[in-house]
Amino acid sequence: MERRQFLQGLTVAGVLGALPLDVPPTVASNQGIPYRTLGRTGEKVSVIGLGGAHIGRGLSEADGIQLVRAAIDRGGNFLDNSWDYNNGDSEIRMGKALKDGYRQKVFLMTKLDGRTKQEATRQLDESLARLQTDHLDLLQHHEVIRYEDPDRIFAEGGAQEALIEARRAGKVRYIGFTGHKDPHVHLYMLEVAQKRGFHFDTVQMPLNVMDAHFRSFAHLVVPELVDRQIGILGMKSMGGGVILKSGLVTPVECLHYAMNLPTSVVITGINKASILDQAIDAAKSFAPMSRAAVEALLAKTRQAGSEGQYELFKTSQHFDATAKHPEWLGGESPHVQQVTNPA
Repeated sequence: MERRQFLQGLTVAGVLGALPLDVPPTVASNQGIPYRTLGRTGEKVSVIGLGGAHIGRGLSEADGIQLVRAAIDRGGNFLDNSWDYNNGDSEIRMGKALKDGYRQKVFLMTKLDGRTKQEATRQLDESLARLQTDHLDLLQHHEVIRYEDPDRIFAEGGAQEALIEARRAGKVRYIGFTGHKDPHVHLYMLEVAQKRGFHFDTVQMPLNVMDAHFRSFAHLVVPELVDRQIGILGMKSMGGGVILKSGLVTPVECLHYAMNLPTSVVITGINKASILDQAIDAAKSFAPMSRAAVEALLAKTRQAGSEGQYELFKTSQHFDATAKHPEWLGGESPHVQQVTNPA
């Protein structure tokens, strides 16, 4: 064996050794789609989740509604969305799709951007109206990508107060957060929550074949979530399509890799019937990957993934919607205003 191959083997072995590779058991299935338990909630969710962003762009409203219903009819029950997706069109379309008895068949999640109690409450009420429901199964703080985000969310008068009140009122069943920038920000969010005595039900993050090599959520965050029995939601398995441009992996390989981690759900963008077929087939064909199979995937993506060039959500602002629209975050909480502007 040449020295370069030997050293590459050592590097891949080190990465592989750091990955949590205990695949959650299948607890049920619907039309062949595996279901897993969502953390400590006890909820049973499909291993594949329908991403909300894509149903609001690039296709007609009628086609978006049909796509949501087709995913449900074929066994998927986890629906992702966000208050800010496509100026609300994604939630509006999903709300229309969930009429006629479909709402009762799904685990419905959306996200909000507000960092103050007032703004978070306003966005939540808008989301409920658009989705045509009186409650969400899961509501998540969206785009926790800055170190100040956890402090703002958990501050006096912060967004967490709105979510707690909503849960007490029956508008929200479970609470989580999302982010795509840096695993250390996720860890800080967990730390701040723990200091406040709060336990998140879910956490959403990028989990893909390139992540293993650069600022890795799988290495740093996933083990913490497993220890705390927090439901793990994977996203960006194909990096918004950018990872596929590397020419190194197929869509199914990307989905299977993410499913092979301790994820409850792998959320993927679907904007046409053929992509839905691809996601459904990947879920049905998934089987726990051997160590050798994972090692082979990591070996062929190691160099390409080493500097984050295929994970633009980590290395650029391209995916940072709240950076482009800081007004969505809302102003500072009354507590901060009082400190900075004393009477």
